[in-house]
Amino acid sequence: MRKVVVLGGYGNFGKRIVENLADIDGITVMIAGRSSDKALSLIEKLKPGAAADLKPLVIDIFSQHFKDQLAKISPYLVIHTSGPFQAQDHRVPKACLDCGAHYIDLADDRRFVCDISELNAQAKERELLVVSGASSVPGLSSAVVDHYEKQFNLINSIELSIAPGNKAERGLATIEGILSYTGHAIKVFKDGRWQGAYGWMDSKVNDFGLFVGKRHLANVDVPDLELFPHRYRVSKQVSFQAGLEIPLLHLTMVGMAYLAKIGLVTNWAPLSKIIMSTSNLFISLGSDEGAMQVSINGVDNNQGAKQIKWTLYAPQGNGPHIPTLSTIILARKLLCEEKLDPAQFTGAKPCLGLLKLTEFNSYFDALNIFFEDKTC
Repeated sequence: MRKVVVLGGYGNFGKRIVENLADIDGITVMIAGRSSDKALSLIEKLKPGAAADLKPLVIDIFSQHFKDQLAKISPYLVIHTSGPFQAQDHRVPKACLDCGAHYIDLADDRRFVCDISELNAQAKERELLVVSGASSVPGLSSAVVDHYEKQFNLINSIELSIAPGNKAERGLATIEGILSYTGHAIKVFKDGRWQGAYGWMDSKVNDFGLFVGKRHLANVDVPDLELFPHRYRVSKQVSFQAGLEIPLLHLTMVGMAYLAKIGLVTNWAPLSKIIMSTSNLFISLGSDEGAMQVSINGVDNNQGAKQIKWTLYAPQGNGPHIPTLSTIILARKLLCEEKLDPAQFTGAKPCLGLLKLTEFNSYFDALNIFFEDKTC
């Protein structure tokens, strides 16, 4: 019986992954973290309808015994959801390679994701798949660009943005990750060259249309900023922005970024719990409706100007499911498909070229999430 260890398995994203994999017969899903009670609570909720064997696992990824403990379990697949990844090295994927396990994570940290390829030779030698960034970015975002890329002879710019609803569930690790680079310098590809920008600055308003409408956005540091210029041979610019639905909260973050930029605050991340508690005072405001947008601009195959704007809409508070879908699709491939291309499904790599946009459709439908694309 194949064992799947979900690190952070009862957390904001981990619980959604466990819930989805629980319908696979013939596997054991180990809900891993530091709290046995939280793992058991989730098992109690899911067990009546589960085909998989669900078990709790008390484990700490920062413990000196983590590697040995994982080796004793002998997992087939480890899914790492325990962020924030901004403060982590590659000790978890390295431990997975040492114990012969495939590895997938939901990391959004630029260095963590982009540097995972340093483990490529070891992963190929052991015929294992190590994937980082199997989340909204760059997992889903790259699947979108891959889907439309052939319609372009030249891509001038790729603009990506995410606007969650204020009432959507959010985890402390996500907030810590964002605060770690708020007001800090980041490198972006703009005007055809690499130059500096600052996290959560350059605020603007974008109209997502339909029920989401206009939302404030600001700079976010994600792996796409580094990966996309080369992968898609972009000539001018790749940008990524996100924002908070409530303008007061968004502009407060912009102000916090400015204080960090001028050096009055070194790092906002240590105040994550206080900031999260404060933001929860406004939870009754706004909506649970969010959107993700990918805008591709360039020259089509007939040498005319072309823009494709792909917008994903998440009503009914289902936005937090989106970051888990890339991981779920990859995990199910490893667990359920008999024949996978070894050239594609071995090695260590960011989550690029492993997923097709059409593979998300059934999940979108089940969650009442939908997208539209507009060409001009």
